[in-house]
Amino acid sequence: MSIQRTLALIKPDAVKAGHVGAILGAIEKNEFRIVAMKLVHLTKKQAEGFYAVHRGKNFFTPLTDFMSAGPIVAMVLEREEAILKWREVMGATDPAKAAEGSLRRTFGTSIQYNATHGSDAPETAAFETRYFFDELEIC
Repeated sequence: MSIQRTLALIKPDAVKAGHVGAILGAIEKNEFRIVAMKLVHLTKKQAEGFYAVHRGKNFFTPLTDFMSAGPIVAMVLEREEAILKWREVMGATDPAKAAEGSLRRTFGTSIQYNATHGSDAPETAAFETRYFFDELEIC
């Protein structure tokens, strides 16, 4: 097994609801190392750039509206198999289908308002990490 990095986001719904501390606690409990973190408020254009892979899909506009509606916490997490492990901790995209105790089951309220985001592959982790952080910001 190798050490990986993945991007993790705490989405506007979870920030607004005051769940940042609990989500950070779950990150630490699951032995991730936070190597970069910041609070940001994306513009609509920045949200569209981040989710450009979904442009043209019916959920693109609502997703980018939502992701630019309030602050988010962006992080780079590190550990063995970070991408897979973070996705397990988050749970399924639909909170109703997510495993009991997962972040999305606990804090999400719908497929769109599902509290967290995580990269799904090494290539997307590299793109997404660079989207939010430059090399000097990652410890």
